[in-house]
Amino acid sequence: MTSRRARLAELATFLAAVRWARWPPRILHRVAAPLPIIKAPMAATEVKRPFHHPGWVYEEKLDGWRVLAYKDAAGVRLVSRNGRDLTRRFPGLAAAVAELKPPTLVLDGELAVFDRQMISRFEWLRGRPKDDTATPPLLLAFDCLYARGKDLRKRALRVRRNVLEEIADGQHLVLPARRLADNGLEAWAQVLERGYEGLVGKDEASPYREGRTFAWLKVKVPHYREGERGWEPQKP
Repeated sequence: MTSRRARLAELATFLAAVRWARWPPRILHRVAAPLPIIKAPMAATEVKRPFHHPGWVYEEKLDGWRVLAYKDAAGVRLVSRNGRDLTRRFPGLAAAVAELKPPTLVLDGELAVFDRQMISRFEWLRGRPKDDTATPPLLLAFDCLYARGKDLRKRALRVRRNVLEEIADGQHLVLPARRLADNGLEAWAQVLERGYEGLVGKDEASPYREGRTFAWLKVKVPHYREGERGWEPQKP
């Protein structure tokens, strides 16, 4: 009897092992999504007049260089919207992205330098004046497309922003882009008062889609600082 029980127990163990091998728990199938490579960052459509849409949020339009920050086991890469590798040009920012907690990450944002009034200065990315106060180059991130093995592009902007704010909490060189008033017309008044280049309105429910979109709309201040900027060089 004991021998029979032992054989039955051995058979049960074997069958359990077979079931485990053929039908493993769902968690074993949760492999990390591949790190996305963005060929055409999501781009706002320009409109001429300030506006307000319910369910939208409004951000400062930064006067800098659009950049995608990638982080994985191979390291950190800072890539311009035209595909230029800016990693070596901005080693401090690359080191700051490397220090962020998620081991895998894709951020979309603007690389900018600010003056003492905290106004972004496009021309200072090429060379800062010695007689004026300026910040080091900063990454003002406005979207998180991928984090900790999860592709977030199909999630709503409000979800991606929450992830971004958690990741950038306590950082000094990688910061969330500044949000303006909840009402678009009040946000435009802040733009004029503070001297920003413009604003970008975004549908909080929108997923991240590459290329030009009507889910993001931008309004620019006419003839913004033309006397100071002079000619308008091609952004990288």
